[in-house]
Amino acid sequence: MDCLRSNDLIGIGMEADAVRRRLHPEGVVSYAVEGAVSIENAEGNAGEALLYDEICQTIDQGSTGVRLVSGSGSEGKFCRIEWFEGAVRGIRRRFPSLWLEGLSPAEIVAMAADSGTDLSQTIARLRDAGLDSIASNGEPLTNNLTEWIDVHRAAHGSGMRTVAALHFGTGETLAQRVDTLAVIRQLQDDTGGFSAFVPVAAEAAGRRELDAVTAVEQLKTLAVARVFLDNFENIQWNAAAQSQKVLQTTLRFGANDAGSISPEGSNVSEEDLRRIIHDAGFQPVQRDTPYRTMFLS
Repeated sequence: MDCLRSNDLIGIGMEADAVRRRLHPEGVVSYAVEGAVSIENAEGNAGEALLYDEICQTIDQGSTGVRLVSGSGSEGKFCRIEWFEGAVRGIRRRFPSLWLEGLSPAEIVAMAADSGTDLSQTIARLRDAGLDSIASNGEPLTNNLTEWIDVHRAAHGSGMRTVAALHFGTGETLAQRVDTLAVIRQLQDDTGGFSAFVPVAAEAAGRRELDAVTAVEQLKTLAVARVFLDNFENIQWNAAAQSQKVLQTTLRFGANDAGSISPEGSNVSEEDLRRIIHDAGFQPVQRDTPYRTMFLS
């Protein structure tokens, strides 16, 4: 709380950078290339063929993993476990080594309720169908934190590694922000199942820049998270979703990973990202989605 209230931004950043350098003395900043595909129409031979073509395209463009997403109006079907299991099994048969991520914690809860199974059973069924991890969708800190924790705990219990991605600047108090970090830290102590933490600054209503979370607040929250969550190996800063102007500075405020970018480079291209990382004094290195492998270049 003292750090979040402090005006000593540089001092807080230096503390976070010291933790980063202790955990990652090699001077590398990693990132992943991950495509997103909609599976809402993955039914029948034609639907499956179209889905597989989209996955092939994103792999050809450099993706090491795929995030499965639902489209507008498909929430009911998307949250039926039998339908989702069938879709994932089909993808897994066609792409046996591809990392598959999908379903937010809220969608997992809805799926468990619809199927009449508990969270552990639901996630185990999805894992057995071929899902590697639940999605790291950022959720507001003011949402049901207990539910969020229960889903991640169940995922870790099934052997899944997940990313703790949470929005801040959504109206929560500083005390709520600190309490959330404490709960996440405790879960990591209990399970060791988080591969990374990523703080995501919420977008301002109506995208009014004056109402957005300030760069100072973003950097301060990132740095405090890096110092507090020293049982996390990786702290991400989502380069694809946040300002590129802030990215270079975040790499001196505790972040060692730039998250996942789209192979299409819709928000930031891989070339631009590598340049930003290099200009900040680090070596840019692509990793696979679950942090298993670094691709040196």
